Amino acid sequence: MDVFEAIKKRRSIRRYKKDAKIPEEHLLKILEAARLAPSAGNRQPWRFVVVKDSEVKRKLAEACNNQTFIADAQVAIAAIGDPSASRWFAQDPMIAVEHMVLEATELGYGTCWIGAFNEDAVKKVLNIPPELKVVCVIPIGVPDEEPPARPRKAIEEIFYLNKYGIPYKVG
Repeated sequence: MDVFEAIKKRRSIRRYKKDAKIPEEHLLKILEAARLAPSAGNRQPWRFVVVKDSEVKRKLAEACNNQTFIADAQVAIAAIGDPSASRWFAQDPMIAVEHMVLEATELGYGTCWIGAFNEDAVKKVLNIPPELKVVCVIPIGVPDEEPPARPRKAIEEIFYLNKYGIPYKVG
């Protein structure tokens, strides 16, 4: 699968096959995709907590506004930014997470960006130091659903040519 195909195929997955496994070599490839992501000034202001333990995933799901499907995924990853490392401590981890999401898609796994969470509760569950910031949580697992593609706005509605307000015309 090429990158553009992975981009088109990616969906937010909220149902995972509970008894499925992610081979360690696949998980390592997903993690490596994040490690190789670019960051401003190559500061790499990110850290990630990889959660495999069922009880920790359950507590993490509770801290994420009771989004219980997180606990059903084989793995959940909390992306963390370090404000002391870079002013781009929130944006750079997002780039790394998107690399993980696309690699997971290529390997046949589902993911879902989780931005709705109680940061203090997530920090407590995962023992994250107070000076760091939780950017997002990503469950990764074998999908137990195939949601259809959601509608997208036309290129002319979201891209402009040279100046804001001048639609980029296709063709």
